[in-house]
Amino acid sequence: MRIGEIRTLSSEELKKQLDDSYRELFNLRFRLATKQLTNYNEIRNVRKRVARIKTILRERELWGEEQAFG
Repeated sequence: MRIGEIRTLSSEELKKQLDDSYRELFNLRFRLATKQLTNYNEIRNVRKRVARIKTILRERELWGEEQAFG
């Protein structure tokens, strides 16, 4: 998922995507530990997705505070 696509989602949808990404990351790590994972780049991609989502959520949080105080 690209950053532009992430920005179009609502905060609730982003939180759901974040939960889903964490679950997927857990499953990938489990598959890695049991030697069932063939594409190791999947872990990297999911970690990046988590970081992007968290960044957008934080931006929205800060933007909301600036709107309230500014």
